[in-house]
Amino acid sequence: MKKLELEIVALSHSITQTHSYAVVLGEVDGLRRLPIVIGGFEAQAIAVALERMQPSRPLTHDLMKNFMNAFNVELTEIIISDLQEGIFYSKLVCVSEHDTVEIDSRTSDALALAVRFGCPIYTYEHILESAGILMEDGNTGKKKKEAFGDVEEPSAASASQEDLHSMSLEDLQQLLNDVLEQEDYIRAIAIRDEINKRK
Repeated sequence: MKKLELEIVALSHSITQTHSYAVVLGEVDGLRRLPIVIGGFEAQAIAVALERMQPSRPLTHDLMKNFMNAFNVELTEIIISDLQEGIFYSKLVCVSEHDTVEIDSRTSDALALAVRFGCPIYTYEHILESAGILMEDGNTGKKKKEAFGDVEEPSAASASQEDLHSMSLEDLQQLLNDVLEQEDYIRAIAIRDEINKRK
């Protein structure tokens, strides 16, 4: 079966499930999008890696990457290989000096590792056909992301966005430090973006 490459184009609150998030994968050189519902922990793990934040201690996916690096195992790609009753199944394709192994994984964990390793994400036509969303041809760049709502601020931060606008730069920096200390990395993104707007 021919593999189709995907990339992460959005991370937002899930409209369908409370306390869940949706990671939206976009077809490289294509118009289809694949939204996948994930948990809050995995959403934070993906956001931390996408934003290149450095947590004070390694998160679980950072630990996994460090473990793999220590034993010279490279993650070369992930494949979203199946979809059954609304659940996506994925494989990690790992290469060592002597072997190539496919390891079963939750899709959210596979994506968190893919971002850390910088490896490609693939799926198959039948999965995009059954669960994908076709974007209109005119929607490019940011418009694709906007179609999925609050991309840059996937946490409850969207409700308090007006509060961020009224805070001083010094207060924002202090809040960012507090939020990072609590390891709420998704909220940290919204605060960091507000700080960057003012610089």
